[in-house]
Amino acid sequence: MQITVPLVNGLLADKYGKYAPDSDMLADHPIRSFPIQITDAPANTKSYALVFIDFDSTPVCGFTWIHWLAANIPATLTTIPENASRTAAGQFVQGNNSNAGRLVNGDERISRGYVGPQPPDKEHDYTLTVYALDTTLPLKEGYWLNDFLHAAKGHVLAKAKATLPSRA
Repeated sequence: MQITVPLVNGLLADKYGKYAPDSDMLADHPIRSFPIQITDAPANTKSYALVFIDFDSTPVCGFTWIHWLAANIPATLTTIPENASRTAAGQFVQGNNSNAGRLVNGDERISRGYVGPQPPDKEHDYTLTVYALDTTLPLKEGYWLNDFLHAAKGHVLAKAKATLPSRA
């Protein structure tokens, strides 16, 4: 299985991160998700899930920042369109990102679904992992990353990773 995300000069396009136009920002967070192309998935794939995280955030904030969790993406949706987190959200479930929880902002408009990169210190490498699954998972809107990891055990047919650098 392979995944492709368009890059501009080797970086995630500005419109998906901290340099997004005001129309794609909500409470100072970029909210337009990038498109993803999935190819060569196993024939018996029933759904996809994705995890988009920033390991480079650990020295800055003390933990890996979760930017987007989505699951139960139909296997027929091999091109996840730009802004799917907002416009196609009814076709799949989305989990909590790192803006969720009592320690940070609990506003569901920016704590679920996609919030884009905003590296504060230097260019960060963001990791997108897409999973091909043999089922849909018993997850509800607002699930946590650990919920996905537990539910996906024994159901992952394939996974693909892409590094998406974003400028500071």
